[in-house]
Amino acid sequence: MSNPMNERAQLLLKTLVERYISDGQPVGSRALSKIAGLDLSPASIRNVMADLEEMGFISSPHTSAGRIPTPRGYRFFVDTLLTVKPLDRLEINQLEGQLHPNNTLQLVGSASQMLSELTRFAGVVVTPRRSAGFRHIEFLHLSEKRILLIIVTPQGDVQNRILFTDKHYSASELVEAANYLNQNFAGLTFIEIRNRIQQELRDIREDMTQLMAVALEAGSQVESETDTQVVISGENKLLNIDDLSSNMARLRNLFDLFERKTGLLQLLDISSRAQGVQLFIGGEAGLSPLDECSVVTAPYEVDGKIVGTVGVIGPTRMAYERVIPIVDITAKLLSSALSQH
Repeated sequence: MSNPMNERAQLLLKTLVERYISDGQPVGSRALSKIAGLDLSPASIRNVMADLEEMGFISSPHTSAGRIPTPRGYRFFVDTLLTVKPLDRLEINQLEGQLHPNNTLQLVGSASQMLSELTRFAGVVVTPRRSAGFRHIEFLHLSEKRILLIIVTPQGDVQNRILFTDKHYSASELVEAANYLNQNFAGLTFIEIRNRIQQELRDIREDMTQLMAVALEAGSQVESETDTQVVISGENKLLNIDDLSSNMARLRNLFDLFERKTGLLQLLDISSRAQGVQLFIGGEAGLSPLDECSVVTAPYEVDGKIVGTVGVIGPTRMAYERVIPIVDITAKLLSSALSQH
């Protein structure tokens, strides 16, 4: 942007954005001169508005004499002009009371509901990325060529898989195979083991390699199944927002995105690598169904390690000064609830 915005233009933009967020009507220069408390003639205000429009911060909807912020205008507002209102202690205590560490999935579910209720938009939470791999495995003989593989994950969850083998293994062979994997590879993911073991399998007895290969294949499947998912609450609240519901085709695309979740997961995954609250306004999300939306996200941690993301999806016309601290505090509360869990 070649001409840096002077204070007068910044104040007008701030006033216009705040006014539009609060009542949803395009803002005209006369209204602005009243609110901004600036000693400016409507003509000067019109000139500043024309400059702001030329810079791409506001635009005029064709049916009205007023102006509305563009995604670029919102972005400048959020980065430069916004004063975030922290939640007060009472609100924080109420929120804390809603997150009971029962089990991880319930916690994630209530965090996503809480985000939705507080903002009246859609709340999204990515379930914690489980550390893959195993703490301990066992093989149990079921019948001639069926073996039960028992995997204890680093979190202490137990996963079972039935393996079909071409050969009959004795109980002592199964113990030997399990011991070999437990002693050499506990703590690694099954995919890492597969890469490391290629070499070593040549030194193992030929008839054991098949069992190892089948076990590692099954273990990798378990890992990919327990991968992350997105929990979404309150999507239906978006139906009550005029900015979004006025365009059925766009709304359908948005609900499609919620249904499929993969694109959303990628976006939320990117934001889990960031520090603190992140905003994607309109096209910044890079997902066309979100072009009229803003996504506000924050990563959460377990024992100091980032494991997932919480966020809110709503219209670009949202009260950012309130939504940002809500997302921020929910991420922090979820982190502490999960770390105690």
